[in-house]
Amino acid sequence: MDNGEPLSKMERGTLVTIDLKRDGVEDLTDHFHHLPCCIKSTGPASVSHYFKPKPTGIEVDGLPLQEAYFRGRKLDGTTILLPNEYRGFVLGKKSQDEKNSSTASYSGNSNSWEMKATFQNITYWNHDCLPSQNDDFMRAFHWLTIAKAVSF
Repeated sequence: MDNGEPLSKMERGTLVTIDLKRDGVEDLTDHFHHLPCCIKSTGPASVSHYFKPKPTGIEVDGLPLQEAYFRGRKLDGTTILLPNEYRGFVLGKKSQDEKNSSTASYSGNSNSWEMKATFQNITYWNHDCLPSQNDDFMRAFHWLTIAKAVSF
């Protein structure tokens, strides 16, 4: 409906841009971890000084186990390779100046992101049980096979 009034933000929609330029992007392969906790801090931390995963020599469901401690709590984890045709991305919001130049012709809301790092594997950790093929995290990767099977 066009009655001459300006469109609300909801009616205008939101423009989302993602810059996937790879220049100067860090490769976090073998250093990307999914922890079973929420950390409410955004400042720097000496993670590699305190978080030291080590292999256990044990396999469960064909998954080689690792162990580490985080804030005194034991974690059991395993590393999952992403399929060859997939790559993981770490995205961060663009600064306001970068946003303004990339969306100068758009008058609605805009949300601009850029690639900060890539990864080819993920180590995921459990606190109260050993990793297994039946974990929700592992089962999420089954969708990649399904998506490939039904793609056109």
